[in-house]
Order: sequence, then C-alpha cells, then structure tokens
Amino acid sequence: MSKRWLLLTIASLLVLTGCALVSGTARILHTAISITPTPTLVPTPTTAPVTSGVVDTEEQIIINVYKKAAPSVVNITTRILQWDFFFGVYPEEGAGSGFVYDKEGHIVTNYHVIEGAQSIEVSLGEDIVVPAKVVGADPPNDLAVLKVEVPPDKLVPVELGSSSNLQVGQRAIAIGNPFGRFERTLTVGVISALNRTLKLEGGRMIRHLIQTDAAINPGNSGGPLLDSHGRVIGVNTAIVSPSRASAGVGFAIPVDTVKRVVPELIAYGRYRHPWLGILGYSITPGFAKRLGLPVEEGILVAKVYRNSPAAKAGIRGARKELIIGNRTVLVGGDIITAIDGHPLKSVDELDAYLEDNTRVGQEVELELIRRGKTIKIKAVLEEEPRQ
Repeated sequence: MSKRWLLLTIASLLVLTGCALVSGTARILHTAISITPTPTLVPTPTTAPVTSGVVDTEEQIIINVYKKAAPSVVNITTRILQWDFFFGVYPEEGAGSGFVYDKEGHIVTNYHVIEGAQSIEVSLGEDIVVPAKVVGADPPNDLAVLKVEVPPDKLVPVELGSSSNLQVGQRAIAIGNPFGRFERTLTVGVISALNRTLKLEGGRMIRHLIQTDAAINPGNSGGPLLDSHGRVIGVNTAIVSPSRASAGVGFAIPVDTVKRVVPELIAYGRYRHPWLGILGYSITPGFAKRLGLPVEEGILVAKVYRNSPAAKAGIRGARKELIIGNRTVLVGGDIITAIDGHPLKSVDELDAYLEDNTRVGQEVELELIRRGKTIKIKAVLEEEPRQ
C-alpha cells in the first residue's frame, strides 16, 4: 500500500539572502596576582542553583495553547483505489489533519485532503478511529467539512478567533500530523505576511492567505494555525518549497473565510459563490491609451452571460472586435469603475469584493461608464453556476 502525505506544495526557487552571524564572545580578564608567603583565602565561586523543569512565561503561553487546542486536532486518513499496468488495482493512502468544529461531529479540513477519496477515517486520539463522510466541500477556498458519529463528550471543538486584525510579527502556532505519523505535533513561528495570493494547479487562485514561518510539513494540511490564546486564526494549507519539506514559507486560509464558508457547507453541502455574470478586461494606462478609453483603471466588460444578474440589470458587453497585435480584443462594452462605492482597478478586485463582502441574493450597486457618461445600475447577485 502506497502512502501520500497531503499538503499543497508550490515549487519555487528560493533565493537565500546572506546574513552575518555575530557570535557572543566572553571577554576573559587576566589580572596579575602578587604571591606572598602569607596564605590567602580564595573565596569559592558560587553559582546560581539550576532548577530543572521550570518554564518561563513565554513557554507557559505555548504550553497552555497546546493543552487547549491539541484535543481538537484530528488525523485524517484517506484511501483511493489506483490502477497499475503491472500490479493491477491497489489502495493508496493519504494523510492529513483537521479540527473539531462543533459537538455535532463536524470536522474542518482542506478540500485537497479528501479530494477523490473513496473512504475516510478520522482519528480523535484515545484509540478512537471512526469512519467519516463528506458533508460539503468548496474547492475554490480549499475547504471541506466531514461528519463523524461520535458521542459529544468525546468531541472538543476549537475556539475560532478572527483574522481581520492580525499583525505581521504576531506569534503563530501550528498543530497537525506531519507525514501522517506524528500526531498533534506543535510548531511555533510568527505571522510573516498577510493577504498573500497563490495560484495553484489548474489556475485556481486563493486569496488573503496568512504566511507563516511555523514549520508546516506534508500531513499538516487542514490543521489549525493558532494565536497565543489558542484560538484558530487559519487553516494550514500550503508551503513553498523545492523539496516538499518545510522551508519556513507556509500558508494558511484565514479563519474569517472559514467562518463564512463552513456554515454553508454544513447547510447546503456547498458554498454558494455570488455571481455577477460578466467577462472583462482589467484596464491599465497602456491598455486605455491604445483603446482610447476615458479611464486608466477599471473593468472593460467584454461579455455578459445570458440570463445572468448582469444581463438582467442591463449591463452591456462588447459591440465589436479589435485586433491589437496578435490579440483580439472585444471593445465597446460598459466600463465598471466601482461597486457599492468601492473603486475598482481590476477584475481581480471585483472578484475579491464579491467573494468577501456579498452573498447570493444581495443587491449591489455598480458604477459604469457608458459612451462617456457615468451611470449607476443595481444588480441582484445569484449563485455561480457549477461547472
């Protein structure tokens, strides 16, 4: 049986910056001593007693975090039947992490941990290993919810924190099951950066990621990233590494995304992504100059999908094609410059606003430029069609 440890790994050429190591040097003072026949009493040097097992305040904080959060962290084992020309059908195991969300037996993990799995087992510790079923999954946010049938007194839900007020330099603590073997391993680091965006396989973008140097290894995917109070601030999901081992560049999905997505996964089995229903170009100064557009940033609408919220609101797409170099550009459509009063510079900004700030059924106000005039149009968002 082959084994795979689950963690999104982003291959990258790591550039190492040189740093000088400054060693602390103990300066030894040499003093001349005059020797006389009279005996001189030399005091015996005294050393401070060493008390083993005593922890300082910083260490105690981390110890308390582990005691609080570790019982909530679970080990997830998946099995997929693979086929090989020489060996026929054989099972392949995968290993990841997750955490207890509530007393009803819901477990939060990454979508890529359970993707394609034909059977799933969850280990809760204390020799409790139970089968799990998938309640819901959201591939774009790389989140999934499992359900286990376990007595409530065996479940210790995590405390969810907030990712809206995190700061670079703040302590970050990861607990997970690296390599599927070392259950509930704790590593400590700091938040290295915020609002990172990664492009994953298939072109999928994950936004607002928390970057940390807390060691994250294959098998850690789906485990919690915690603050100094033991509250979940993220879900460990990916590393940048040329070797698939921790290189101090790990990423976690912010907990505010978890709080937005997971309730819908439990209620509907999917996350209903708000959808406007357009395709467009991000306007840049050079793009605007070549096309003679009245603004240097915004979104030039190329296509409006039939029966979409944009179509129902009266947004207009391109009216003609224009060849620029070896590229065909659809021009003549509306230019979107703002949504709900928030200026928009690009398609990415529109997508991010819809994902983070709106819900299906919500009405939004769009500011458009049409034939040189600024107008405002309201649209009611719908669920993005599933592919």
